[in-house]
Amino acid sequence: MIATILLSFGVLFLAELGDKSQLMALTFALRYHWWVVLSGITVASLLVNLIAVGVGHFLGAALPTAVISLCAAATLIAVGLWTLRETLPSNSGEEDREIAPQPNSRSAFLVVLSAFLLAELGDRTMFATMALATKNGWVAVWIGSVAGMVAAGALAILIGVTVGKHIPERFIAVCSGLLFLYFGALTLLEAFAHGLGTPAIAVLSLALPALAGGVLWLLHRAATVPASSVTEHGSAEQVPAAPHEVQ
Repeated sequence: MIATILLSFGVLFLAELGDKSQLMALTFALRYHWWVVLSGITVASLLVNLIAVGVGHFLGAALPTAVISLCAAATLIAVGLWTLRETLPSNSGEEDREIAPQPNSRSAFLVVLSAFLLAELGDRTMFATMALATKNGWVAVWIGSVAGMVAAGALAILIGVTVGKHIPERFIAVCSGLLFLYFGALTLLEAFAHGLGTPAIAVLSLALPALAGGVLWLLHRAATVPASSVTEHGSAEQVPAAPHEVQ
């Protein structure tokens, strides 16, 4: 059993390195408290790997990955748009207000949990767990898979927390929103356009965050130009009159 746990841990940990899920963990760590992100990843790992070992050991069948991928893509895109919405200039013109992390830990936990759960269902790591469960004890595979997935997520969270201390909050929010849009587009194309190949899908997925970034830049520019015009107009009105005009 110990050998199976170590095998499952190694396979899942290596499979998660550089994977979409680990990048999501890093992105979430830039926006939310680290313990909230780690808790969401842990619960999602427990659930998704339990499903994987159950399917692999008892059923040997596959899940409807297309529908799951569509739900995951919609969730990631929604989170990305909501994050970018927080960076928009307010109606009061307070451009320099800080973008604070999500104050509601419960809602942040649900966002992380749902995003990871949907992203991992049908992912390559899930199929790896299913394959291990067909030939080994499902309990040992489940324990090792959960430990490997959580360890990879914790490594990404550590990087995110370390990097986030030296980056402005608004910049973090914009980058997080654009990354979520990229992951959503990537998940969608991987499910429904896998015939294009991985490099083409990775490049095409950049279209959505690029479009959103352009719109965000235009909105910020439109908000700052009138403000600067008002400032210049007010300064012009305060210029003192010449002496002969006063007389």
